[in-house]
Amino acid sequence: MTALISQQTRVRDEICLVGKSLFDRGLTAGSSGNLSVRLDDGSLIVTPTNACLGELVPEQLTHLDEAGGFISGSAPTKEAGLHHCIYCQQGSAKAVVHLHSTHSVAVSMLPELPPDDLLPPLTAYYIMRVGRLPLVPYFPPGDPALFAAVGEQAKTAHAMLLSNHGPVVAGKSLRDAQYATEELEETAKLYLLVGHRNPRQLTPEQVAHLR
Repeated sequence: MTALISQQTRVRDEICLVGKSLFDRGLTAGSSGNLSVRLDDGSLIVTPTNACLGELVPEQLTHLDEAGGFISGSAPTKEAGLHHCIYCQQGSAKAVVHLHSTHSVAVSMLPELPPDDLLPPLTAYYIMRVGRLPLVPYFPPGDPALFAAVGEQAKTAHAMLLSNHGPVVAGKSLRDAQYATEELEETAKLYLLVGHRNPRQLTPEQVAHLR
């Protein structure tokens, strides 16, 4: 019990630190986006509803049980189901980052991109940290159908784009999920800058080596 309390304290502090970093660098705005970490007992610490990631308070973060039931803290975000459905599919996932980052959202709106893997292999770190990037069709935020669609994609991908909404990325730690989400945003920005100019991409052999 003491170890779990210590872990929970550390996780709450880390979520606040990562949230402020993301907000201060313009990767999320207003009260958009949410973060979660899965504790050793299977329960989740999640950023609450209507919370600005730049102004999180450790004691106010939401604590949910393994099934997504409320334990303590502020009222949970309606997007907690995004996180829960990924954890249900990925036993190795310890954290999930969901943002409404500008360039990633823009890419999710482009009709010419293949929905099974939206972005081409532009950089090595994109391949290593993101890999395949499927598109989840649009559903309203908080819709159970959205959670089901995300859960289906989570069977084979740890990162995805929600159409007209934003990225959802799982990782083996919060930092791992954060860095992958940032790499996705930077690659989306690169694609919007040069994608129409037939940029040089990594070859299939180079991609296979990285993976």
